[in-house]
Amino acid sequence: MPAFKPTEIKGVIPALVTPFDENENFDEAKTRNLVQFLLSQNVSGFYLTGSTGEGFLMNSEERKKVVEVVVDEVKQRVPIIVHIGAIGTKESIELAKHAESLDVDAISSVPPFYWRFNEDHIYDYYKDIADCVSTPMIIYNVPLVGLLGFDFIKRLSTINNVVGVKYTAYTHQDIYKCKDLISKDFMVYSGADEMAVSGILNEADGIIGSFYTMLPDLFVNLYNHMKNNEIEKAQQLQKIAVSIIDASLKYDYYAVIKEATRWMNADAGYVRRPFKNLTTQEIEQVKEEFKTIKEKYNNPDVLVLKSL
Repeated sequence: MPAFKPTEIKGVIPALVTPFDENENFDEAKTRNLVQFLLSQNVSGFYLTGSTGEGFLMNSEERKKVVEVVVDEVKQRVPIIVHIGAIGTKESIELAKHAESLDVDAISSVPPFYWRFNEDHIYDYYKDIADCVSTPMIIYNVPLVGLLGFDFIKRLSTINNVVGVKYTAYTHQDIYKCKDLISKDFMVYSGADEMAVSGILNEADGIIGSFYTMLPDLFVNLYNHMKNNEIEKAQQLQKIAVSIIDASLKYDYYAVIKEATRWMNADAGYVRRPFKNLTTQEIEQVKEEFKTIKEKYNNPDVLVLKSL
């Protein structure tokens, strides 16, 4: 059975990148090493095979393998949330049942996309999955596939087994409204890395994001400062994070994240096409931009910057 209740899934949760080798095959050894590195940095859990994990660039069997490896490596030390989203409900249910068989702590999914599904389609999608498994479901509000309004999130929260939302939007007043108008036990995870401070201020239970793989120490410290009401210290870390994120977004940022892990001896491999790995010249450009950030903030105690 799962090791953690939904209300225990809190803190800094990296949306884990999926390491691939130079031939775009899943790299199990690098995945295990990356998981151990992030655990050593005191992250609070893992979110697997989402957009950051290049989940939609893998087939179902590959996605299952990633989950199996991470579950085996984590050994229930921290919660695991598995993204099981697909365009079709049938495939999502298959992935959800597989995740359930591994006793993961929660599943999650973007709404079905590509076709313009209406709210009834989306409601039925989540309900059909929730009816097929006992694993708690976290819905996913993200601009990439179309944002869900608060009233519709509230409707989805009435589905049995829907216990929370990954909220990757900038209307952070709705994070507070979820806690206030749905339930204090309805779990909300702020998904905008650039706005982690704001998300926590608006009562998010945790933060889930792409850059926590590259900046685990920074965001763990930021989260702890917020919980200790040291807002000014948290804001300073947020400014550094925004600078690093902005520099990374000039490229395929999953490739930047994976490249940066190499500098920290936690090599996360390569991206899958159509994403592009960084060229040698681009790697040097990223390093120079990061060094500028390092100098601007007087050599802050941030692992990725110290590794340069």
